[in-house]
Amino acid sequence: MIDNMFHSAALKLTVWYLSIIMIVSISFSGAVYHFASNELIRTSQRQQRFFDQYQYEFPPQVPGYENFRVRTLQSSMSDIRDELVVLNLSVLLLGGALSYYMARKTLRPIEDNMEAQRRFTGDASHELRTPLTVMQAENEVALRNPELTKKEAVDLLKSNLEEVAKLKALSDGLLRLANIDNNQLRSDVVSAKFVAERAIERWSKVAKDKKITIKTDLKEVNVQGDPDSLTDLVSILLDNAIKYGGGKPVSIKTYKKDKQVFIEVADHGQGIAAADLPHIFDRFYRADTSRNKNQIDGHGLGLAIAKQVADLHDGSIEVKSSAGHGSTFALRLPSV
Repeated sequence: MIDNMFHSAALKLTVWYLSIIMIVSISFSGAVYHFASNELIRTSQRQQRFFDQYQYEFPPQVPGYENFRVRTLQSSMSDIRDELVVLNLSVLLLGGALSYYMARKTLRPIEDNMEAQRRFTGDASHELRTPLTVMQAENEVALRNPELTKKEAVDLLKSNLEEVAKLKALSDGLLRLANIDNNQLRSDVVSAKFVAERAIERWSKVAKDKKITIKTDLKEVNVQGDPDSLTDLVSILLDNAIKYGGGKPVSIKTYKKDKQVFIEVADHGQGIAAADLPHIFDRFYRADTSRNKNQIDGHGLGLAIAKQVADLHDGSIEVKSSAGHGSTFALRLPSV
């Protein structure tokens, strides 16, 4: 449906582009023909005046000269018309191909954006449907059970609360994405060490409960950006390292290199397969192996949020990873 719509739009845009090209080409051809024909007529008239002036000095006049002059003039003007017709036909063919190419190129960003929105809507609907389906099924089973005990009711409420928590986490992630898309960020000079320490503070209890050590090597270097968003970004990287680090120590360090500030988070866990690396920043993407929902909860929004925050700070996130050998995420930002 979308492909047909954009194909039709591309054809209409092609017609508009080609119409403009042909109007310019025909107008230019008309001007060239008018100028060339006038010049030929003036040349022919000068020749005629020359012969009229000297016809008595060199009698008799050349036989049939007038007919020859007229035929030559008409032939020259006809040749110009033919060449201009060929030129305009060539412009029509080449302009048509170029117009279609430009139309497709013009519509491509819109088409890509609509396709991304379609995928996003589909993925979000799928993520919302799963916990809602679980809650609906559990509640229907409970309602059909006339001998439902208090313990079973409590277990049902706990299960429902878990699914509600998942829905809240998903809605929070979507809201954060919307805020980032709207570019609602502050711009202050902020210490990368301060950002890293705030992120560590958020996850220190979780790491302690899982008996995971967070090793730090934090240098005092500054960047320009929104402190809260950068803290969220580093928290996402740290969260991933704790989740997928296999219980092994996690390291985080900040440093400056070549006028760039780096915040690097590394783990020694299961890593990411090479086939999954190009997609890990896609919204809702979760690899079948290293990002299996049956093992670790999540919606695949964290790294998408992290990438968008990095992009809005004129930065980037570099990933080095291989299956079974851990992962290193390095946030690179311009220094100040």
